[in-house]
Amino acid sequence: MGTGRQVPRAHRLWRPRAVVTSLVLALASTAILPVRLAHAQLPTLGDGSELTTSGERRLGDRIIRELYRDPDYIDDAVLSEYVQSLWLPLMAAARKRGELSPELDERFAWEILLGRDRSVNAFALPGGYLGVHLGLIGVVTSRDELASVLAHELSHVTQRHISRLIAQQSKQTPLLLGAMILGALAASKNPGAAQAMVVGGQALAMQTQLNFSRDMEREADRVGYGLMEPAGFAPQGFVSMFDKLQQANRINDNGSWPYLRSHPLTTQRMADMQSRLPPGKAQQPVPASTQEHAMASARARVLSNPGVDTQRQWIAEPASTGFAGQSAARKAAILYASALGSSQLRDAKSARATWALLEAQVRGDLPAQRLAQLLKAEIELAAGDADAAIAALPAGASDHRPELLLRTRALLKLGRSGEVTGALQTWIANHPRDATVWQLMATVWQANGQPLRAVRAEAEAHATRYDYAAAVDRFKAGQDLAKRSGASADHFEASIIDTRLKAMESLLREQAAER
Repeated sequence: MGTGRQVPRAHRLWRPRAVVTSLVLALASTAILPVRLAHAQLPTLGDGSELTTSGERRLGDRIIRELYRDPDYIDDAVLSEYVQSLWLPLMAAARKRGELSPELDERFAWEILLGRDRSVNAFALPGGYLGVHLGLIGVVTSRDELASVLAHELSHVTQRHISRLIAQQSKQTPLLLGAMILGALAASKNPGAAQAMVVGGQALAMQTQLNFSRDMEREADRVGYGLMEPAGFAPQGFVSMFDKLQQANRINDNGSWPYLRSHPLTTQRMADMQSRLPPGKAQQPVPASTQEHAMASARARVLSNPGVDTQRQWIAEPASTGFAGQSAARKAAILYASALGSSQLRDAKSARATWALLEAQVRGDLPAQRLAQLLKAEIELAAGDADAAIAALPAGASDHRPELLLRTRALLKLGRSGEVTGALQTWIANHPRDATVWQLMATVWQANGQPLRAVRAEAEAHATRYDYAAAVDRFKAGQDLAKRSGASADHFEASIIDTRLKAMESLLREQAAER
């Protein structure tokens, strides 16, 4: 719901090459790791033991702050909720099985960020953050396949692989430095021998690192597989996802599957997953895609900005002769992509006509019906008919984020923002780190004639994304506004602003000290 500012894609942090600094810590690139870690200014590693949980969380916060600022970051309420519906059961299973310790559960963020990138990728970051590209959601054919990727990445975090990898690198760095020093000393006598010495030292360190990472991949497979069934997912999803990766590997990955490079597929990994399926389940078919998953997958493909020509092909697909022979899930996906694509191209008439076909297709399938109703509200809001958007939403559905955001935006257009203030405040009380809702809250309070509260909400939105400098700026603006308002100022709100400003200034000092 909404598009990001367009910039040259080479500069986007979500691109696999540009995100190396974070992917390094997610078991991606091994060759440049010592250099990248030196620039990252990590917390002290002491004697080479694992990074502390608090140190890893601080490192993750610093990385995620940059991803929040990147134009490829997308907070789409529908897709975020769908991914969360898979993620939360996996977290619960990890707690129940003892894979997720109480300390990690409390100290880590456990947040998933979506990136508007068409490549197939997902990665774990320090401190319990995960990144998922829309390209991955768009290519998996079942919720079980997507859950298998999330389970694998979750296991990288719960098994402290990032911390262990950093500790291992701290032992490798002296070897590389030694090779470089010896190479420099030998350079005046024999440049060729010097180069060979440096390359040999790097190769030894890289091979040790590679072996270490392969062990981690197998462990993440094993632990992640164990989470699937307790979380309510079919374990066959792990195997079918491996089959998908193997097919991509066979046709020589063209760059759209960076997951293959950061998580190299081996025959050992595939055989291990196949052997873990019980004899009865090994013969069972892979669970079919649901209409709900197919629609979420179609949404991911459309929102990844594939280009106008591709959008037009999707829009025209329901009229093709082959549409009638498709499965129910495939039909729902085709119709959803066509309706959403038409709406994005500002063709409300076509979007409404295709949506009517979608509504008939998913009738009786409650999860799919809900996604269709959300899409209807989105189409009407984009067409400028806020009343129709509100009518499309279920009454009293403010406890669901997609409905809450759409309803708020529609009421703002109608000048009825006061009707949603209570629902937004309740949501914020239960989800204090929701930057998008804080920003909407600021707009609502401004529309309600409460500028001081609006300024504080803007500050809180910046704070939730670790942009403490911007938060301090807005809190100071709130102080100035309170002083200018004099006797008419909201003194309770002004007191909150004073307290929060001091907290933000303290966090900003800590942030500066880390740099």
